[in-house]
Amino acid sequence: MPFAFTRMNKIIGILTGDGDCPGINAVIRAVVRKSIVYGNTVIGFRKSWKGILEKDIYPLDMNAVSDLMAKGGTILGSSRTNPFKYEEGPETILKHLRELNVEALVAVGSLDTLMVAEKLFERGCPVVGIPKTIDNDLPLTDRTFGFDTAISTVTEVIDRVHSTAESHDRVIIIEVMGRYTGWIATYAGIAGGADCILIPEKPFSIDDVCKLIRRRHQRGKDFSIIVAAEGARPKEHNRFIVKTDRVDEFGHKQLGGIGNFIAQEIERLTGFETRVTILGPMQRGGAPTAFDRVLATRFGVKAADMAERGAYGKMVSLQGNDIIEVKLSDLIDKVKPVDSALYEIAEVFFG
Repeated sequence: MPFAFTRMNKIIGILTGDGDCPGINAVIRAVVRKSIVYGNTVIGFRKSWKGILEKDIYPLDMNAVSDLMAKGGTILGSSRTNPFKYEEGPETILKHLRELNVEALVAVGSLDTLMVAEKLFERGCPVVGIPKTIDNDLPLTDRTFGFDTAISTVTEVIDRVHSTAESHDRVIIIEVMGRYTGWIATYAGIAGGADCILIPEKPFSIDDVCKLIRRRHQRGKDFSIIVAAEGARPKEHNRFIVKTDRVDEFGHKQLGGIGNFIAQEIERLTGFETRVTILGPMQRGGAPTAFDRVLATRFGVKAADMAERGAYGKMVSLQGNDIIEVKLSDLIDKVKPVDSALYEIAEVFFG
């Protein structure tokens, strides 16, 4: 059944999916505030698509979004729910949106959430997407909010471990997020002066890493800082290092452990004392930077404008300094790899 409404004001739904991310609450705030300007009402759905499946609603008004700008996480909660993994899941989503008189849905998430949004749009769902990921790996947008906060956090950690690595003549591995791309590792590694950066786009040889460390020792540098994305792959294995073989509803395994693998190999091959720091959720947490607060706000306002105009099947995007609209369908099966020219700059400072 197609969506058909005649009221002057709209009910706008919003959900947040995939991993939490600094700036989500700023997006929610912006969508609500701009929608109110249009005379529209906004309701949130808790725990991503699960909230629509279960009609778990979070009312959003001026008071609900007050003082959200600096708050980390998401007041709506999140989950890895994939409605296409449930019997009649997509049909239930559409049915519940009609029953709740939701005339436009704003889906905030990374590739998995946005691809669900695209599939639902093809079935008649009036959806607008907002890209969100600390990994900055979504194509069609120059930046995603949360990325700036993540690289600032990782850079601070690199700065802090530098002194202890130098004091104890240690190799320290810093494992950061990045399943298929190494944007966090590359940006933070450059900013923090890492001696080696390992990313998924360029499988590495553990022998080459050890040679680099030995070369540093030969010139009097008895410590090294290595930043490794969790999806970095050693050529000797050419596979992801995973914590478990279990997969989520989108088919993803939980990555983690590359830092420990590298550390064990370095100690075995060089004899140099090596330690590992795995940042994990720390990269997602805390207050967003000023850049991410502004970008999230711009995305949210644009999405509310699109919902008002009925510009469905699209997502907001940053290109240059402009916030534009792009088709959700253009995202299918794509990730944005690290710019090779940027990584070449990082390599200048290896060793």
